[in-house]
Amino acid sequence: MDNPTLGDQELEVLRYVAENAPITVGEVAVRYGEPLGLARTTVLTVMERLRRKGFLNRKKVHGVFRYAPQVAQAEVMRELVRAFVDRTLAGSLMPFVAYLSEPGSVTDEELVALRKLVEGLPRDRGTR
Repeated sequence: MDNPTLGDQELEVLRYVAENAPITVGEVAVRYGEPLGLARTTVLTVMERLRRKGFLNRKKVHGVFRYAPQVAQAEVMRELVRAFVDRTLAGSLMPFVAYLSEPGSVTDEELVALRKLVEGLPRDRGTR
């Protein structure tokens, strides 16, 4: 995804919209924003910022804009993970892998899937 970077609040709103799309600003404000103490205007501002950055689109239905991700849910999740790794883990996956190696942190099914993913990585990855 070659898009502008996203702030933490933008990422969380994008995740919420992706999981509940299509959805109105009012619905996001009530279901997501109010429990966090966010005003409807704040939610609107964040969603419009995401739209201008190309992450959300909107369509008028019965006089109300309904928002949906411009990209697939899997791509949204990749962006969330990338942002987490970059911001929280200083770009290194090693602390995350160390966490995964702790007993009980991964189910047998997840371990099988992770092994397949790792085996499928290209050998010549270059630099990030």
